[in-house]
Amino acid sequence: MNTPYYMIEEQRLRRNLALIQDVARRTESEWILAFKAFALWKTFPIFREYIRSTTASSLSEARLAFDEFGAKAHTYSPAYKDDEFDDIVCCSSHLTFNSLNQYERFHRRAAACSVGLRVNPEYSEVGTLLYNPCAPGTRFGVTADKLPEQLPGDIRGFHCHCHCESGADVFQRTLHHIEEKFARWFPQLEWINFGGGHLVTRSDYDIELLVHVMQTFHARWPHLKVIFEPGSAFAWQTGPLVAQVVDVVEDKGIRTAILDVSFTCHMPDCLEMPYFPDVRGAEHIDTDETNHISHFSPLTSHLYRLGGNSCLSGDFMGYWQFDHELQVGEEIIFEDMIHYTTVKTNTFNGISHPAICMLRADGTLDVLRSFTYEDYRDRMD
Repeated sequence: MNTPYYMIEEQRLRRNLALIQDVARRTESEWILAFKAFALWKTFPIFREYIRSTTASSLSEARLAFDEFGAKAHTYSPAYKDDEFDDIVCCSSHLTFNSLNQYERFHRRAAACSVGLRVNPEYSEVGTLLYNPCAPGTRFGVTADKLPEQLPGDIRGFHCHCHCESGADVFQRTLHHIEEKFARWFPQLEWINFGGGHLVTRSDYDIELLVHVMQTFHARWPHLKVIFEPGSAFAWQTGPLVAQVVDVVEDKGIRTAILDVSFTCHMPDCLEMPYFPDVRGAEHIDTDETNHISHFSPLTSHLYRLGGNSCLSGDFMGYWQFDHELQVGEEIIFEDMIHYTTVKTNTFNGISHPAICMLRADGTLDVLRSFTYEDYRDRMD
């Protein structure tokens, strides 16, 4: 198989789906797939064995739910456009408004959907502001002080998203703030959506705590249907991005292995967050640590910065310690690169887009999609 390519592993995907299906059963809640983190629609036949619904944030995602997943979406958008709204409604079972302004403008046209309102509890433990939906000045959701005591009669639910790859303990603490702010409206609702960021498939996630939290919540509010819509949890640790070394360059004692992928094109979260992905067979070395060691000492003789093959000066990450000298043509494997990464890629600089493959349970490798010059060209057509 020529590099680069993403490889989703069917057995790992099914393991996550089975776990989420069991968590949904034990917490008496519905867990739905968020396309913003995973939208490989050729895998939807597998997903439909375990879940019934998805969540969309645009007309294209809503259409993907309706056309390819085969079920109407739970749709939320920061702002709906007039010329798209009726088509979104046709593809949606639930439709959540981000503001009272949007509700007033569009709710009469959403009568076919179960209408919700996104609320902001003004509390989140997400440490990186770029990913914190409740940061001061947020554009997401309505705070409690702006809600009327009696909700409009067609509002059926609240949507509240406060998490990012969080544990059950974070949800437990956040839920206290959600109820403190909004519980007085719960008797007027039919459902509550606790959004995404619940990383139940992470090995250290405390599922028993989540079950307990939900059991007590159901005891307090037995009439409320509860929905979770994680993205990362479904595709967490389901496959790598496989790249190849195309050159090794050196400047001022810093060696960079240039790859046939790009961080800005194919792994943008690595630059936006930023975070350092696991690289198979290598150890990430903290940048501050490299300031105290010689680049030419025995410890760092196989120390490399990894560089993308684009013209962006900042298209690199570092440093990684290997146990050997890297060679042109050698594979570099970035672990856990399926969630978010696959939906955020772009074709800046015309860099070859990685193929998308699936390693089937029987060991065969299927190419779900490969990309050509025409894909790059036709984006500008």
